[in-house]
This record gives sequence, structure tokens and C-alpha cells, in this order.
Amino acid sequence: MLTYVVVGSGYRAEYFGRIARTWPELFRACYLCRSEEKAARMRASTGAEAVLTAEAAMAFQPDFVVVAVDRGHVADVAEEWIGRGFPVVAETPVGDTEEKLQRLEALAGRGAKIVCCEQYHRYPILAAGLEVVRRGDIGTPQSAYISLVHDYHAASLLRRALMIGGERYEMRGVRSVGPAVNTDSRYGAILDGSATGEVRDRVMIDYESGKTAIYDFAPLQYRSYIRSRHFTVRGDRGEWSDTTVYGLDGRNAPCRTTLMPELPERYRCLDTQYLRDLRKTWRPELFLDTLQDEYAIATILLDMEDCLRGGESPYPLWEAVEDARFWLRLQEAVGASDARH
Repeated sequence: MLTYVVVGSGYRAEYFGRIARTWPELFRACYLCRSEEKAARMRASTGAEAVLTAEAAMAFQPDFVVVAVDRGHVADVAEEWIGRGFPVVAETPVGDTEEKLQRLEALAGRGAKIVCCEQYHRYPILAAGLEVVRRGDIGTPQSAYISLVHDYHAASLLRRALMIGGERYEMRGVRSVGPAVNTDSRYGAILDGSATGEVRDRVMIDYESGKTAIYDFAPLQYRSYIRSRHFTVRGDRGEWSDTTVYGLDGRNAPCRTTLMPELPERYRCLDTQYLRDLRKTWRPELFLDTLQDEYAIATILLDMEDCLRGGESPYPLWEAVEDARFWLRLQEAVGASDARH
């Protein structure tokens, strides 16, 4: 069983306590909160223990510490716990300035174990699509269109989908704002017809190898019944588009298959009735939700067991730093657009 302390008490921090409640034979969690009020809320919402001091958290004897604070403080809190001698699993992004990213790189260079909790490539349906690309079913990937997740998450998926590693790139972007009716929220449907300003960023990315990507996203897409989410990766022999793969067979005749969100054998211990029902229900659109989020995060936590023994990192710091730098550069690209207008 893996034991971890979660520093933080926000919406994302709750995931880690619920994971321990869903798979109690695999995980045990304790929260470190800044007030008794927040500690009581985390106990009630997740069933996990909660304490108020670092000393009490260390007495829990965690195998590692999860840093799930606001993104402006992730790097600082990670540094604090690394200084106490603990491996860290940091929420995204690992840093919100270049200076913080360089500090974390320096710590890793001195042997600190810093893992990022970047989970989207571990979603069952996205993992299936990325495996199609990896196998070469669509040939060599050349371009991608992503209107699915924001900023650093998009960077992670694009790197895998286009198989580009840490390749250099250039960006050109534009930000637009227009009205859109609110339909959904973290707390349920919105039916009053109220509108909000939909901020949408569209960015063209040119990679050093000649590969390209288009990033097209508005935060409203995360919770909306009237905004869809899409991911398309094109190769010389076909394309993966959302849940469908278009390609050529051995005779170069066209063929089409539907992605199935199967769980890898290693993670079958994380299966739930919800995930089984999901795999039995075909959906033409990409469907990403909180319960799949928790499964994907749980796979990272499960992989920490091998990582702590000296094995491969579930998500290495260099990738997390690349993701964060992509986000910072993207903001510069669309910010320059705002300045022009």
C-alpha cells in the first residue's frame, strides 16, 4: 500500500482523497490543511485524515507528498517538501515562471525526485488513440488539431501524438472573446440562459521537424452542453479523429475502426463498475469526466511504487517543464495578439 500526504484543500486536492477511498487496498491519504475548517471539509468530502502541521503530516510517514495547491505556489511548496527529504508528486503546472522552473530543474539535477501529475494521456480513450499513433497505424504523424484541454495539458498530448519529444517550435496566436450561454458547472446544470464572455485562444504551432499543430480552446469547453471537444492527429496513411481511426489496410484499401477505451493489464486493479460501463457504451464524441480523471491520476500514483524503487518516473520533470514553458509561450503568443488589437 502506498501512503501519501496531500498538501492542499481545493477542488483538485479532493481527487487524491477520493482515490484513496475508492481503492483503499492500494492507497492511504492524509491532508495537510491551513485551518481546521478546511481540514474538516476535506475529512467530510473524502473520508481521509487531515492535519494542520507539517510535523503531524510527517508523522503519517508518507512514501511521497502530493502538492495540490494553486499553481502560483506549486513550485515553492514542492521545494519545501523536497527540502524535508520527500519525493514529490506535483500538480500541473509545476511552475508558473521561468525562474521557478529552473529552480526545480536544479533540484532534480541534484537528485530530487519530482514527478508531475499530468494525467490526460492516461485517459482510457486517449491512451487507445495514442497507442494507434505509436503503432504506426496512421503512418508518420504530421499534424494535429487539439480543441480538448488547455495549455500545458495540450502540450503533453501534442508531444505524444506527434512524437516530437522536446523539439523546438514557433507559435503564432490570436485571442478572441464572444458571448456564449452558460449550460453547466462543477455544481450542476445552468438553465437560466445567462451568458458569459467566451475567451478562445487559437494558436498555430510550427515544429522544427516541419510538423504542425493547431491549438483551439476556450475554458468553457470543460463544462458545456453546447461546446464540443476534439482531437485529430493526421499521418501519411490515415488519421485519428476523436474516437475513430481512418486508415489503410495491407492492400492499401481504406478502413475505419472505432477506438475502445480498454484498460492496460497493469491498471486492471483500478477497474470500477463505472469504467466497465463506460467501455460497454460507444460514444462518437470524446467524453472526459471527473471519474476518468481520478482513474488516470490513480495510475500515476500506482506507478510511484516502481518510481520510488528507482524505476521509471510516471511523468518526468523534464516533460512537466516543457509543458509549463509551452503554456507560458502560448500566453505570450495570444498576449501579443491582444496588444495588436
